[in-house]
Amino acid sequence: MMDGLSAAPALSPLVALVGNPNCGKTALFNVLTGSRQKVANYAGVTVERKEGTFVGAGGRRIRILDLPGAYSLDPLTPDEQVTADVLMGRTALKDRPDFVVCVTDATNLRQNLRLVLSLKRLGLPMVIALNMSDIAKRKGINIDAARLSKELQVPVVETVGVKPSGVKDLMRLLDELPAPAVRGPAAAAAGPVRTEADIERDQARVRNILRLVGADRIEGVTFSDRIDAIVLHPVAGPLILAVTLFLVFQAVFAWAQLPMDAIKLGVNALSNAIAGMLPQSLFKSLLLDGVLAGIGSVLVFLPQIIILFFFILVLEESGYLPRAAFMLDRIMGSVGLSGRSFIPLLSSFACAIPGIMATRTIQNPRDRLTTIMIAPLMTCSARLPVYALIIGAFIPNREVWGALRLQGLVLFVLYLLSVVSAMAVAYVLKRVRRGSPPQPLMLELPAYHWPNLRSLAIGLWQRVEIFLTRVGTIILALMVILWALSSFPAPPAGATGPAIQYSVAGHIGAWLAVLFAPIGFNWQISIALVPGLAAREVAVGALGTVYALSATGNDVAGALTPLIAHSWSLPTALSLLAWYVFAPQCLSTLATVKRETNSWRYPLIMAGYLFGLAYLGSFITYRIALSLTG
Repeated sequence: MMDGLSAAPALSPLVALVGNPNCGKTALFNVLTGSRQKVANYAGVTVERKEGTFVGAGGRRIRILDLPGAYSLDPLTPDEQVTADVLMGRTALKDRPDFVVCVTDATNLRQNLRLVLSLKRLGLPMVIALNMSDIAKRKGINIDAARLSKELQVPVVETVGVKPSGVKDLMRLLDELPAPAVRGPAAAAAGPVRTEADIERDQARVRNILRLVGADRIEGVTFSDRIDAIVLHPVAGPLILAVTLFLVFQAVFAWAQLPMDAIKLGVNALSNAIAGMLPQSLFKSLLLDGVLAGIGSVLVFLPQIIILFFFILVLEESGYLPRAAFMLDRIMGSVGLSGRSFIPLLSSFACAIPGIMATRTIQNPRDRLTTIMIAPLMTCSARLPVYALIIGAFIPNREVWGALRLQGLVLFVLYLLSVVSAMAVAYVLKRVRRGSPPQPLMLELPAYHWPNLRSLAIGLWQRVEIFLTRVGTIILALMVILWALSSFPAPPAGATGPAIQYSVAGHIGAWLAVLFAPIGFNWQISIALVPGLAAREVAVGALGTVYALSATGNDVAGALTPLIAHSWSLPTALSLLAWYVFAPQCLSTLATVKRETNSWRYPLIMAGYLFGLAYLGSFITYRIALSLTG
């Protein structure tokens, strides 16, 4: 038995879910374990193994591992290396699974059977889950599961991984698994050396099995093919993609206004209630000027984040995003990348951390490093509160060109600028860091289908949970610290300015303001940039706290937008937007780069070049804006 389980008082079988990307493996894992993970339609989402627990009808507990998607056990990517190491017992914990559930796509059995044959050679007890069997039958693909089981000499069960009723047979089979056998020290497998002759024999066997089980026919023109004729058209395709993204950013402002106003009213009502109940004290200042002014300023942007991720999840679930990767392959190839980099970069629009981790699916080491280095340039969701605050304060909320809103247009331009900047940096890295040419993009295109409502709900709730957790932990803690630094020491006798100017934070802001004066930042902005290094959205909360301590009244959380509109010039606002297009996202991103590259060299280079670009971009923007408005 593996080392990690041998000392356990009651041995639980360890079952590994293995399969190609896009086979529905993670959706099956969600149904079996109840674990709430993100389900997507392209390779690279499951960048690390995930573990959950399946409880059988009799209360028996079975550990379930969701391993990264793999096409082969001869690893070409870090993802496949993780899967191969776990299956062969080569991980640090020697936690080699007792059983394997090989999840196959019933609509594409030809591709999946090669991995099945490789798994059989490991000698582990195995079950084949013929997933998406309902879709296969609708397409007229009727696989003889009994004959497939006979040919492979392993049990085969049909599953529909997106709903609990579709995995009953698999659940029953898992519940009947025997107790795990105790393995000796030689549990780790070496992994077979594959030759060209072995590969040819496997291909011949795959063709024979497909013929015997009735899965060898090739479909004619499908519904997805007809859609792709338009969506992947060399002219219409990129236009459809651009229009789709443009309309998404329009919706972020147009649809979010009512819920944002409701949150503002709620925060202001709570602030006024507390102000009326408590006497003047440091505790009252902490609640109003530190907690509510800071957190309220950030919380108001939650509706915009939810709307943005709703559309991203819909595009993922429908199967459209892999098509976008194909369309952008030629453009990305011109700067030394392949279309495979599109998926990690797209993930970075949510957060650079999972985007950087998703680069494990990129085979070319140079492509992978370049993608890691430009991922923070993608406009992550933490930038959205900063963008929305400044756009709301300085860009008129009026319609242009018919029904389009100017604020949504500006937001679209900022996102576009981040992409153009990333491509420019990739082009420079291509020239500086020579290597093998980009590899042709080979990416499996899933069939189009309606998004699963359960997956959408889980994905949206995860984003809300992450955002609220950050608000309740990182942002709250930093707001309290910033309030303390902004409140002490007390101003001297006879002081005429706001108390914050005499505090520790006030002195720090005054020092930093000298450094940032050439790009138009005042001392309030300079203070907010420091806690903003922990998380981008903290900068908005920091501004709320700083201005609350610099102003009178209790309505700072709701009045932050008009406050900065009155206090800043347009060149300063545009300069700050330029700063946030380039500046490093957060310290967690740099820590992730260190972990993925196993070196401090690359995170330090990343921080240096991003801060340099941010300062240069802000300086140019500020000077041009001054010349045009002066």
